[in-house]
Amino acid sequence: MQLYYSPGACSLSPHIVAREAGIDLDLVKVDIRSGKLEDGSAFSDITPKGYVPALRLDNGEILTEGTAIVQYLADLRSNTDLLPGVGALARYRVLEMLGYINSEIHKNYSPLFNSKSTPEVRAEKEQALQKRYTFVENLLREDGYLFGEGFTVADAYLFVVTNWARLVKLDLSSFPNLLAFQKRVAARPAVQQALEAEGLKSS
Repeated sequence: MQLYYSPGACSLSPHIVAREAGIDLDLVKVDIRSGKLEDGSAFSDITPKGYVPALRLDNGEILTEGTAIVQYLADLRSNTDLLPGVGALARYRVLEMLGYINSEIHKNYSPLFNSKSTPEVRAEKEQALQKRYTFVENLLREDGYLFGEGFTVADAYLFVVTNWARLVKLDLSSFPNLLAFQKRVAARPAVQQALEAEGLKSS
């Protein structure tokens, strides 16, 4: 399988999940600004959506949307803690959290990366993120992950989007549990491998 990715983007989440699950992926780097792959071909030929991640399956089909891709990868290795089995309430709690991270955290970062965003929009999104992270902070303990000791696909996604706080200078100092979580996840061997493969330094 091939994972189309951009370093540090949300595609890092399925990259981490694949390494946690022991799934070998061929990495294909995408220049999001130009819409080109390293060989000069157009990423739009892979997916008309034009954004990462995209996963080319062994049968040639293309699967998109990070939350779908991490579920697919986790289900390939059902003997891990990454995602509980179908029918278990615990599975839907993880999916519930994936949805929360996607709609309430990930999307609120987007305007902060946009140089055309007004100061008012930036302030609004920063305030929204502080509120969303308050909810997450109260879920986390001093040790462990979102759902206890087991590392799940939701933890991978939360780690990736929260790493963006440094890039947009979002102050997270009032969230000690979250900051401890970030360090704990960054220290995982699979996460270190993914960061190194994408040319990123752990934080």
